[in-house]
Amino acid sequence: MPSIAVVGASADRSKFGNKCVRAYASRGYTVFPIHPRETSIEGFPAYPTLLHVPVPFLDLVSLYVPPAVGLLILDDLRAKTVGEVWLNPGADAPEVVFKARNLGFHVVVGCSIVAVGISPDELSDQ
Repeated sequence: MPSIAVVGASADRSKFGNKCVRAYASRGYTVFPIHPRETSIEGFPAYPTLLHVPVPFLDLVSLYVPPAVGLLILDDLRAKTVGEVWLNPGADAPEVVFKARNLGFHVVVGCSIVAVGISPDELSDQ
């Protein structure tokens, strides 16, 4: 089963970080929500950082955080083996893209929700 860590996951169902958790779960992914204060998001255990995720390999890491946070997250990400790093709108500042590529990550700039064939608008806020 493929895996995804959603950095910036949210318990608020109107936020894209929550919609991403639900979209990937609906496609059979093992989902690891990353949030510094939440303990559970959409029924999945939430982890305070990527370093706390209990697996060494992640197929995808999707960032829904401001660029300043994203730059810090990339340092943590070096401790994992990652297939792709998705930088969603708002997390895709040039300096984040540059650093991620320089660290050797396969970077995709775009909406990771759309990548699994779901429009964020299809996911109810309820």
